[in-house]
Amino acid sequence: MNPYVILCIDQDPLAVEKLSHDLAPFRDVFDLCSTDTPDDAYALLHDLKANEQQVALLICHNAPGNNDGIDLLVNVDNHAASKGARTILLSEAPQYDVILQAVNEGRLNYCMHKPWRADELQRVAEKELTTYVLRHCQHDLLRYSEVLDHRTLLDAQVEREINQFQSQLLAPAESNKADIADRVIAGLYAFFDGNDESRACRTYSANHVLTKENQDNAFLWFIAEGDVGLYKTDDKGQVHHVSTLSAGSLIGSMSFVTGEVSFSTGRTLTRTRVIKIDHTLFSKIMTSRSELLPLFIQYLLLHFNQRLKRSIDTEIQLQQTLASLDEANRQLLEKEKMALLGQLVAGVAHELNNPVSAILRNSDALADALEHVAKTPLDAASREQALTLLQNNRDSTPLSTATARTHTRTLSEMTGNKRTARDLVNIGLYQQDTVTNWQQRLGSHFDTELATWKQYARCGRLLRSNHVCAGRIADLVKSLRTYARQDSEQRQRTHIIESIDDTLTLFEHRLKPHQLEKYYDWVPDIITQPSALAQVWTNLIANALDAMPEPGTLTVTVKTLNDQASGMIQVSVTDTGIGMTQEQQEKMFALNYTTKREGHFGLGIGLTMCQTIVHQQGGDIQVRSQLGNGTTMTVTLPIALPASANKEPQT
Repeated sequence: MNPYVILCIDQDPLAVEKLSHDLAPFRDVFDLCSTDTPDDAYALLHDLKANEQQVALLICHNAPGNNDGIDLLVNVDNHAASKGARTILLSEAPQYDVILQAVNEGRLNYCMHKPWRADELQRVAEKELTTYVLRHCQHDLLRYSEVLDHRTLLDAQVEREINQFQSQLLAPAESNKADIADRVIAGLYAFFDGNDESRACRTYSANHVLTKENQDNAFLWFIAEGDVGLYKTDDKGQVHHVSTLSAGSLIGSMSFVTGEVSFSTGRTLTRTRVIKIDHTLFSKIMTSRSELLPLFIQYLLLHFNQRLKRSIDTEIQLQQTLASLDEANRQLLEKEKMALLGQLVAGVAHELNNPVSAILRNSDALADALEHVAKTPLDAASREQALTLLQNNRDSTPLSTATARTHTRTLSEMTGNKRTARDLVNIGLYQQDTVTNWQQRLGSHFDTELATWKQYARCGRLLRSNHVCAGRIADLVKSLRTYARQDSEQRQRTHIIESIDDTLTLFEHRLKPHQLEKYYDWVPDIITQPSALAQVWTNLIANALDAMPEPGTLTVTVKTLNDQASGMIQVSVTDTGIGMTQEQQEKMFALNYTTKREGHFGLGIGLTMCQTIVHQQGGDIQVRSQLGNGTTMTVTLPIALPASANKEPQT
C-alpha cells in the first residue's frame, strides 16, 4: 500500500479501463482507485483517511447537466484525505460554465476532453503528480523520480539535503565542547552497534602508541574514555611531554585531514577506550549518518580552537623559558619566531569570522526572500522562469561593469524605464526577445512579476554567497597546520574579477552605508593560489572600510598593463578615508605595525601577509595616500607565472 493515491471518478467502464491503462506506469509508487460517482468517491475518501493515505491526483468526469463532479472538485480540500490534491476535469463537450466555476474556486489544474490521447494523460499526470510530491512529500523524493520528473525531483532532493545541512551547520554554536564530543562519540557508537567488522571500537592498556612523530598516520582517533599524552622530540633528541588529552578529544586530526606525517607521538597514559577510523570508514559513516557531518564540523572547529589556545599558551611558556637562556642572540630569534607564529595563528582564527558572519547574515536575508517567494503565487511558466533565474544567479559569475551597463542601456531604450532595465540586468534577464515576450504576456502585471523574480534571483545570489563563504571556511580550516610546518594550496587557474567579487560579497553588510564603484576591464585568468589571493583582497577591502567614515566611496579597479612586455594585471582599491602620513606609509608593511583606530581589530600582520603573498606570486603591492584624502592600494600581478614564483608559497 502506497501513501499516495490516484483517484478516478467516471461511470463509463471503457473510460475507467483506459484511465487504468494509461496510468499504469505510476502504479509502483501510487495506488490507483476508481469509483462510479462522486458519492462513492466521498465514501472512499473516508476509507483512505482511515488507512492514512492521501489523494495526490483526482481525475473526475462531469456529465453535462449534472454538477456533482465539479462540486467534488470544488470541495476537494474540505476532506482530510484529499486536501491539496491536484485535479483534472474530464469533459465530453466544452462546458465553459463548469470550467469557469472550478477555475474561480482555484481547484482546477487541468481540463481534458474525451477522448484523450494516452501520451497526453501520462504527460499531464506526471506534471501534476510531480507538483504534488514536491509540495507534500517531506521525505524521500527519489522514490518517485523513476516515474515522475526525474530532474526536478533530484534537484529538489539535493536542495533539501543542502538546506538541511546548512540549517544544522548554521544552528547556534554549541559552546560546550564536551557536550558536542559526547554526541559525536555516541553517534559513532550507535553506527558501530552490532556492525563493527572493522574493529573500530577498541580498548588499549597504558603505554600503547596511537601515532608516531614524523610517521604517516591514516587514522582519526576519538578518545571515549581515558587519557592520552602527546610527546615531541627536539633537535637534540630529547622527548618532551606536550600535553594530555582526555575523553572527548581527537588524536591525529591534522595528519588525517592533511595527509602529512604526525606532528607528535600519541601514547595512552591509562586504560583507554578509542574509536579508530580510517578515510574509507569515515566517508561511509558520514554518508550513512549525514546528521553527524555538521556536528562533526562544529566539533572539529572547537578542537582546532582549543589547539590554538594551547599553542598560544605554549608560546608564552617558551618565551618565559627563553628569557632564562644565556644565548641572547638565539633567544631573540626564537622570541621573534614564536611571536610571529602566535600572531599568524590568531589571524587565521580571526579570518573565520568574516565568512561565518556572512553566512549568518545571508541566512536571515534568505529567510526574508523565501518568505516573499512562498507567499507569492506564480503560474507554471512564470515559476519556471523564476526558478531559472534562481539557478542562474546561484551558478553564474557576475557580469563585468561594462557589460552590465551595455545591457542596461539597451533595455532602457526598449522598456522606457531605466530602473526596470537595471533590475532586469541585475537578475540576469537581459535577453531582449525574452523580455519582450514576457512584457507582452504579462502586460500591466509585468512589474509585479518582476518584483517576485527579483526575490528568486536574490535567493540564488545568497545561496552562491553562502557557497563561497563555506568554501572560504573550508580553505581556512584546511590552512590550520601544525606548529613547525604548513602545507601550501595547489596553484590553479584563477579569474581575478570573480575572486574580487566573491570577496566583496563577504563585506555586503559593511558596504551598505557606502557607495561601491567597480571598473573592470577584461583580464585573462592567471595561475595562482585562489585562497591566498583572496586573503589579499580581504585585507585591502577591510582596511579601506575601516578607514572610511560613513558614508564613503570604495572604488575597485581591475585592468591590464599592456605596456609591460610580459603582461601584468593591476588591481586598485581606493577609499575616501582619513588617509595616512608619509611616515605611516613607510611603516605600514612592517610586522606588528597597525594604523587601526581604537576598537578595531588589528594585529599588524595583515599587510605583511599581503606583501608576502603578492611577492611570492612575482608581483608588487604599493600604497599611495594623502592625509585627509583617502588611500589607494595597488596590486600588480604577472599574467604568466615567473620562474622565481614556481616554489609554492607558505601562506
